[in-house]
Amino acid sequence: METIYRGVRISAFEGDITQQKVDAVVNPANSKGIMGGGAALAMKEAGGEQIEKDAVANAPIRLGKAIATTAGKLPARYVFHAPTMTLPAEKTNAKATDQAVSASLRLANQMGVKSIAFPGMGTGVGGVPAEEAAAAMVNAVKFFLDFNAARPGSLREIILVDLNGDVEKALAANLEKLKA
Repeated sequence: METIYRGVRISAFEGDITQQKVDAVVNPANSKGIMGGGAALAMKEAGGEQIEKDAVANAPIRLGKAIATTAGKLPARYVFHAPTMTLPAEKTNAKATDQAVSASLRLANQMGVKSIAFPGMGTGVGGVPAEEAAAAMVNAVKFFLDFNAARPGSLREIILVDLNGDVEKALAANLEKLKA
């Protein structure tokens, strides 16, 4: 599923976040920066331990904020760590998902990032149901692009990608609503 909204290409598909050739990939982090499970662990395993070391060195990362670190061996330039939870493996909610996506988009604009990829934020160990997370993610993207319509930033591409088919389907369905 792909659409153009306010001049930004937005796509949703099933795939591996660690394989995305973008300026930044987003880690649905915890405030401590520990990359122990889900998408975070996959990024650390594919990109190297330095990603986690840099995140932990910048902790605590408050909910509603995001920080950038090296991407190590990942094909991205940066990993944005945007907490969806305070403690590792803590259950979370769609509001935290919205805050993490919004913080990542603001950071992308501040850093001049042109392309960014998000996995399902909060859908793994955080336990946010796929539909709720997808709605929060797409709504955060829409709000960000609407808010910045008068002064467009650097973003040209937003990728919503997840290995879980249910998350991908929910992302695609919510992206379809954006087209309507």
